[in-house]
Amino acid sequence: MYYRYTQKWVDLFDREPYMMVTETSHYIKGMHNLLGAHFDLLNDEKFRDTLKQFEEFSESDIVKNNINNRIQTFVYLYISKLNQHFIDGTFTEGLTLVPYIEDKLKEYWIYLDRHRILVFYYKIACLYFGAGDYGKTIDYLNKIINWKVDLRTDLQCYSRLLHLIAHYELGNFDLMEYLIKSVYRFMAKMGNLSGVEEEIFRFLRRSFGLSPGKLRPAFEQLVERLRKFEGNRFETRAFMYLDIISWMESKIRSVPVQDVIRKKYLEGERRG
Repeated sequence: MYYRYTQKWVDLFDREPYMMVTETSHYIKGMHNLLGAHFDLLNDEKFRDTLKQFEEFSESDIVKNNINNRIQTFVYLYISKLNQHFIDGTFTEGLTLVPYIEDKLKEYWIYLDRHRILVFYYKIACLYFGAGDYGKTIDYLNKIINWKVDLRTDLQCYSRLLHLIAHYELGNFDLMEYLIKSVYRFMAKMGNLSGVEEEIFRFLRRSFGLSPGKLRPAFEQLVERLRKFEGNRFETRAFMYLDIISWMESKIRSVPVQDVIRKKYLEGERRG
């Protein structure tokens, strides 16, 4: 229903294009919401068409000649560009966007909502995670974790969880016991501890003592347990913020996580 009504929102502007001039901000927000709906539903073809339409709009005089329109369009356009790489599984390719985004964040810093900046940091961290650069993942997550602003507690929670997993990937096991307790307490305090996260914490606590030969079967068992949550509408947020099953499958197959996601995309498993 979210998709249906965001499409109606944008269709109104398509039928009455002169309204893009008088209600530009509403058009930009409508395109952002429509792109978000396509992303949530993995409507790949429609996402690409809408993104192309929005990018063409970003080059119009309506946007270029107004600072507010330029900033709004930059934020929503580049969040969607990052989302495209998440859909496609092209994380390494997506990293080429980072320098431009960083430059624009500096240029527009005083105009941007803090939570928009946090969203960019999280998505960039996810790009680096998908590309296998766990050090850079941690660098960007630290920007969120160390930001003393009471905004986006959901991002704060999932940043800590991804931060924990990145340290796990780096083999920083001396930190793991402390991090697990710290993240668990934080998420429990925020009321964000879902069944998916409980299973992840349980696995991480047990996995320290496992030999390499026993680790793969443990991952396989975890994937099977997590699959039971995929259809649960109360657990969708965990899968939206972090494709944990693809990460687990990458460990089982001993391949980069972006290869797993890319293969799913090419085989049509991630398309709506």
